[in-house]
Amino acid sequence: MDAVTRLHRQLVDYSNSLFQEGILDNQFGHLQQLQDESNPDFVAEVVNLYFKDSERLLNEITVALDQQNVDFTKVGGHVHQLKGSSSSIGAQRVNNVCTAFRSFCEEKNIEGCQQYLQHLKQEYYLVKNKLQTLFQLQQQLLSAGGSIPAYEMR
Repeated sequence: MDAVTRLHRQLVDYSNSLFQEGILDNQFGHLQQLQDESNPDFVAEVVNLYFKDSERLLNEITVALDQQNVDFTKVGGHVHQLKGSSSSIGAQRVNNVCTAFRSFCEEKNIEGCQQYLQHLKQEYYLVKNKLQTLFQLQQQLLSAGGSIPAYEMR
């Protein structure tokens, strides 16, 4: 098996595992379908914007929850924004945690919010690391002379 074939197989297997583990959903596949030769870095650019925005929102949620008088409406608004951007790139598990987190905001449950903030950070950094690895595999495949396989919707 040559290097290109091996990298291709590794990329397909890794990509499939992200969907099977529920880390990503079909929305990520839709993003991949929008990428073409005229905009070969489309997905990476969108995802990097998501990373930047998500880290800002996580920081704002952390600061808001550290206040003496927590503004649960503000926290809930930040969580809602993160949920929307996670949904738009297909970060399914982050999206799911945001849904549960918002219910604690509505109940004004500080302990629940703090607990879910930690859970949210774990899921966010998991998806960030997994997507960075995916992009590295794609770059290795391209550098070896291969091409990125088209995503097949499930």
